[in-house]
Amino acid sequence: MTRHLYPFKRYSGNPILTRQDVPYPCNTVFNAAACKFNGQYVLILRIEDLKGRSHLTLGFSDDGYHFDICDAPWICPSSDPKYEVYERYGVEDPRVTRIGEFYYITYTAYGPYGPRVGIGRTADFKHFERLCLATEVDNKDAVLFPEKIGGTYVMLDRPSGSGFREGSIWIAYSPDLIFWGKATAILAPEPGWANSKLGVSTPPLKTDQGWLVLYHGVRETGGGNLYRIGAMLLDTQNPQQVVGYSSHFIFGPEDTYERIGDVPNVVFPCGIILEDDETVKIYYGAADTCIGLAEAKLADILGLCTVTKNP
Repeated sequence: MTRHLYPFKRYSGNPILTRQDVPYPCNTVFNAAACKFNGQYVLILRIEDLKGRSHLTLGFSDDGYHFDICDAPWICPSSDPKYEVYERYGVEDPRVTRIGEFYYITYTAYGPYGPRVGIGRTADFKHFERLCLATEVDNKDAVLFPEKIGGTYVMLDRPSGSGFREGSIWIAYSPDLIFWGKATAILAPEPGWANSKLGVSTPPLKTDQGWLVLYHGVRETGGGNLYRIGAMLLDTQNPQQVVGYSSHFIFGPEDTYERIGDVPNVVFPCGIILEDDETVKIYYGAADTCIGLAEAKLADILGLCTVTKNP
């Protein structure tokens, strides 16, 4: 493999977090959102408890590599009747986007009816306010754009895709972050490395060439599902237009901690940070068991978004 085709380099200290780093009993830690706040790196960690249900806990770091995890969960399934039945089995796979003074967190609410997208916000990473359940089931893998486009909020998500159903990436719009509509499919699975389903991995980064979005593609194999990562560019003013996407996966499971775990052969980024030197950090769940970190140059990722989508 060459760095030109596979631009991400794993951190030599991977995995950066395992369940041994969590200061209370749990099964696994994985699929973390990431951002910067008050000069620190923040991870919003999905932690699966000993009963197999997930909650979210915070981790903080001064350097982006070594994290201290808080002593107690931050976001647990809600007891509010409006949310309880839909979060009864867990809150999962967060992503975080800063819009104005707030950090908006999209997450998967999982209950007896299946997964659906929840949205909440915080201004201080102490208090968390739920805003809505933004979708019906069966939906997950949602991210928000960091600014209004054409006067509206914009979200990418993945309706369907559970069980044996094919899943594609969709876009939706909202005047208030609560009521969503005008949903349009923008990228679907194709034969090859992502033949089963797609889902957005990380919130959009605004670049000179468009909105850069990393997404996961799932390939069904004789040994089970294989989760790998591609990249796509969306038009800055009309983000439902795919400007280009990578012809091949640009990051996939290789090392033992990515190949062996509760769900083998998975790399699943939920967190992305663009540094001042245009280095991109991704924080990814590995085999649904631990968290890894990888880095690449922004220009190298953009250079791989070469395939033009058919209308």
